[in-house]
Formats: sequence, structure tokens, C-alpha cells
Amino acid sequence: MQYENLGKSGLKVSRLCLGTMMFGGASDEQTSHQIIRHAHENGVNFIDTADIYTGGESERVVGKGIAAQRDKWVLATKVGNGSELWPNEKGLSRRRIIQAVEQSLQRLATDYIDIYYLHRPDPETPLHETIRALGDLIAQGKIRYFGLSNFSAWQLAEVVHLTKELGVAPPIVSQPYYNAANRMPEVEHLPACDFHGLGVVSYSPLARGVLTGKYLPGNEPDQNSRVGRGDKRALQTEWRPESIALAQALHEHAQAHATTNVELALAWVLNNRLVTSVIGGPRTFEQWQQYLNGVNYRFTSEDEALFDRLVPPGHPSTPGYTDPQYPVTGRVPRNAV
Repeated sequence: MQYENLGKSGLKVSRLCLGTMMFGGASDEQTSHQIIRHAHENGVNFIDTADIYTGGESERVVGKGIAAQRDKWVLATKVGNGSELWPNEKGLSRRRIIQAVEQSLQRLATDYIDIYYLHRPDPETPLHETIRALGDLIAQGKIRYFGLSNFSAWQLAEVVHLTKELGVAPPIVSQPYYNAANRMPEVEHLPACDFHGLGVVSYSPLARGVLTGKYLPGNEPDQNSRVGRGDKRALQTEWRPESIALAQALHEHAQAHATTNVELALAWVLNNRLVTSVIGGPRTFEQWQQYLNGVNYRFTSEDEALFDRLVPPGHPSTPGYTDPQYPVTGRVPRNAV
């Protein structure tokens, strides 16, 4: 396993990060712990969860799974998403962050979190309030570093600016949604991370499973698949004809080169020098093994050229596609009529 420094910090992380969104839910505790053990045995030292994953069960399962080697793991979790019923149980207010970190520490059965991500921007809370709260948690030793997830490039730059202004240690990492079907971060986000010295730990290299090639044009999805189970975000973002066609083209290339879609798609992300590590989020042990194999795939210039032909740099597979959860905000019509 190869390791790299995360941003400008001295923290070294494996190039593959174990994502645990399925743990305690679609992946039962026994399978989850099997995957964690196997990851540790193969040199993976980086594990990612969130307070909202499977209603908190992911954190509990992860905490138990890494307890015996806690000091060997770089543990990341997140804050920001939460209850839609109670207004102060979501967002990035000082109150919520301090409450949420204590709840995560309890579920994880640890006294510190290595990387605490802001899961998504909170337009209702001033950034300086959020950053001051994080600075206090770092000073208390409850978190070691903080990072950003799903932040735009300009928001990332503003966070870096405010940390300097407030005397708080800057973020060391950003976690964008980046894969061969969604290359938009290449335009602004990844260059911004490079300029400001943040590491990049991208998520969903398989486009929520679509790039595996398991979905066939015109066919109903398998009921055991993410789309077949009616996953809201997969249907909202990745269930696109162009992405399904992209996966089939990758399948033909993978077969001709004695590899798999999983290995090819993961290796493509890691072939970007601006990416430090990539999150592989398995549901089964077999899926985890494929992610691990992708780290060792020797990516070639022929492979790179294929991806560029299929999806132009900086673009999505579907022309004009925008994630509805993160709409374009740069046009505000003067006339509503």
C-alpha cells in the first residue's frame, strides 16, 4: 500500500480509504468487521464514516471494528446533515457541531477524531461561527484536523481565508464527488485544492455503482442493486442513459485488458496527481476486494485517452447535467415574470 501526506499536513494516509456508508445497514456488522480486518491487513490506514450513515450505526460498527488497532487508523467522520424534524440537529452552528462531535465520539468509542469533515455547506450559519467552533475542538484535542465535503471551490477558498483571519488551523482535505461520469471538479475544485494546499479524498469512484457495468441499457435494475433498492441519490444523480453507455464502453475496454470496470474506474481517479486518496465504499467483501485490486492496476496512456474520448475533461457524461442537490446559483433573473 502506498501512502501520501494529506495536503500540507504531516498526516500520511493510504491511497485507498475505506468508506463505510453501508456499514450497519446493507452491510451487516459481521461483514463490516471482516472488511475492516482485511483492509488493515493490506495496509489501509484510512477509514471514513459520518454521523448520518445508517442512522449512526455506521459509526458504532466502525468504532468496534477499529478498537483493537485504534492508533493505527486515521479516522474520519462528518457533521452537517441531520434531522429534518428538529432545527438544531442539523447544520453547522456552534451548538450543533459541539453536540454532534460528542455524539460521534460516543458512538465511535474513542476520545478523538482524526479528521472532522463539514459534510455540506450550511447557508444559514455564518462561516466564522463554524470555524471558531472547529478551532475550539482542535484546541481541546477532540479533533486533530478538519476537512470539507461537497464545498464549491469559492467556498473552500473562503474557509481557508477565514482560518487565517481567525487564527485557526486551516482545513487539510476536501472530499468532492468525482468520477469518470462527473468530471466537473477538474474545472475549479481540484485546482483550488492544489493552490490552497488541501489534499483531495474523492468519493464514489464508481458513480454510485453505475460504472461497474452491472446496469444494462433498456433493462430493469437488479432489486439488490442500489438503483433497484430505490436509492434516492443514485436515482437523482447517476441513473442516466449516458452514464450507463459509458459503463458499457469501459466494460469492453476492461475485458480486452484483462481487468474489470471497478479496477479501471478506481485507477482512473488515482491517476490524477491532484487526488491524494479515493474512497471505496463496499457493500460486500467481494466488492471490497475489487476496490483493493484497483489500487494495483497499472494505468496507461491508452487508458487515459479512452476516458478523455468518452467524457471530455471537466464535463459530466450527460451534456448540461447539474446535480439537483447543488443547483447552479450564478444566475438570478431581475424579472420574475
